[in-house]
Amino acid sequence: MASIHQEVSIAASPEQVWDAMRDVGALHTRLALGFVTDCRMATDERADPAVPARIVTFANGMVVRELIVDVDDAQRRVAWSAVGGRLTHHNASSQVFAEGTGSRVVWIADLLPNELAPAVAGMIEQGLRAMKKTLESS
Repeated sequence: MASIHQEVSIAASPEQVWDAMRDVGALHTRLALGFVTDCRMATDERADPAVPARIVTFANGMVVRELIVDVDDAQRRVAWSAVGGRLTHHNASSQVFAEGTGSRVVWIADLLPNELAPAVAGMIEQGLRAMKKTLESS
């Protein structure tokens, strides 16, 4: 199983970064402008109707359904799982840490098949750059 771990420092308070990150339906307006072009909340009828899901449209045209596994305010961590598409397994999390006068965001993804890891790693890198730009300009 491929495991990707990337992080970025952001010149914004952890509270500011977390406020945007925990708003899981507003990726396209509050967290990663330009990387995500649309995000709509839904439920996942295939699993548990109580489990929130989001439909994420990326700038490259890819549309992905993601189950929101957890939004942990105490740990400033969001966990989700992409379902469908070419991935046979995907789980990921992003977490915000205080770093000096700013923040550090850590994004970890585990996925199968391994052959998709370079493409997913590239998207994570783009996403972190977009988060940095979005949050540092707000």
